[in-house]
Amino acid sequence: MTYSRKVFIPLTTLCQDRCSYCTFAKPPGAGGMYLEPEEVLAIARSGDEAGCTEALFTLGDRPELRWPQAAEFLAGKGHSSTIEYLAEMSALVRAETRLFPHANPGLLDDEDMRLLRPSNPSMGMMLENISPRLMEPGMPHHDTNTKDPTRRVATIETAGRMKVPFTTGILVGIGETLQEVVASLFALRDLSRRTGAIQEVIIQNFRAKANTPMRRSAEPVPRWFARVVAVARWILGPEANVQVPPNLTESFEIYLDAGINDWGGVSPLTIDWVNPEAPWPHLDELGARTNTAGFELRPRLPVYPEFIDEDWIDENLYPHVVAASDRDGLARAEEKTGAR
Repeated sequence: MTYSRKVFIPLTTLCQDRCSYCTFAKPPGAGGMYLEPEEVLAIARSGDEAGCTEALFTLGDRPELRWPQAAEFLAGKGHSSTIEYLAEMSALVRAETRLFPHANPGLLDDEDMRLLRPSNPSMGMMLENISPRLMEPGMPHHDTNTKDPTRRVATIETAGRMKVPFTTGILVGIGETLQEVVASLFALRDLSRRTGAIQEVIIQNFRAKANTPMRRSAEPVPRWFARVVAVARWILGPEANVQVPPNLTESFEIYLDAGINDWGGVSPLTIDWVNPEAPWPHLDELGARTNTAGFELRPRLPVYPEFIDEDWIDENLYPHVVAASDRDGLARAEEKTGAR
């Protein structure tokens, strides 16, 4: 059972989207902002000192298309897009720390991935659901065109074309039908076979948050959700890497019996900025509870062992990833990375 020891870097909480369950995205003047380079480095250096290997960059999707304040900030940094700023900050983290960035910025095209690939051995974006019905009025993705499943599928296809190991997944409990859950899992299975790029599939349970339109919506019951996870394992196959976040369910061990093989990114330092109400389990507790269930907990890098390959990682980044890996392709216990 693996996990990625990470720090969470919320590069910007501005976003063009209006998802009805989200508290991460905020407008200007109400918490929406960009981190300055020195703030990014402060988080990354703290993670480096704590033995982390992943810098998870999470951010709103192209907020400059909605907010003039975002465009103004970026122009002041010499950039025309948030992706350009993300590329600069990813490169800064690589130059100044031993962490490996994992960018999660939303929709990406070929040029975006070309900018990010030299400093990011992997990237990610949730599919959430394959059904366009969730974009209709009254549904959680209404007026949020970046959640159009055809555009999300196109990003995963781009990852295959650009040779980027990619993390994706589904969000369960936001108003979809059971048939739409199953259709989404088959869509990810087919995308994985077609692109070869999907390194991990997250099966994430919805958590209702205060001050959102969905604050009174029912959350998936863990025992039922575990059945969804088991179905995901069956559909995706025995070789797939299947993850459930351990901070979103009190008795998270139930998902071990359902067939997961990874806990995802877990931070010893930073909160889960997407689910701030749900603290991470302490790593000692995560290890003890995983071991009690009969599994050995081991840290990995943000890129999975089967993707540590010269075809999938930038040629200048590849030697550092190899140096950070043990003979199983997981995170090296003592030396976290190679020298610059």
